[in-house]
Amino acid sequence: MKQRTGRPYADTRLVKFLERRISDLRPTKTQIAIATEAGFRSPNMLPMIKNGSAKLPLDRVPGLAKALDCDPALLFRMAVEQLATDTTSLTIGQIFGALITENERAWILTIREASGNSDPSLTARAQKAIWAIFGK
Repeated sequence: MKQRTGRPYADTRLVKFLERRISDLRPTKTQIAIATEAGFRSPNMLPMIKNGSAKLPLDRVPGLAKALDCDPALLFRMAVEQLATDTTSLTIGQIFGALITENERAWILTIREASGNSDPSLTARAQKAIWAIFGK
């Protein structure tokens, strides 16, 4: 991952997501309105996170997720990815394992229901079927 000077987080998934989501909301919300709604003390913080010069503090995830109208678990997961070499990221992974979104939770519940809560293993055939759903 190539990093730009002064922007160590520029190539993270979170930055790409923020660029897209803020752009999507532009007809109804300004970036300043999003920053204010998210609870940032300085409206400059959101542009710094969006351009990759600052990482998203984990305690700001719930407010920003609400302001962006997105799943907080997805935003949290991307914020944790920015901490890849940090012990905080390792600790979260050890304690919680995979962080899942509401959409992923719905998939898991559907699998449980369809399997009669039998805890099915992921066979090559099942994996191939899932990949096919997504055109891969």
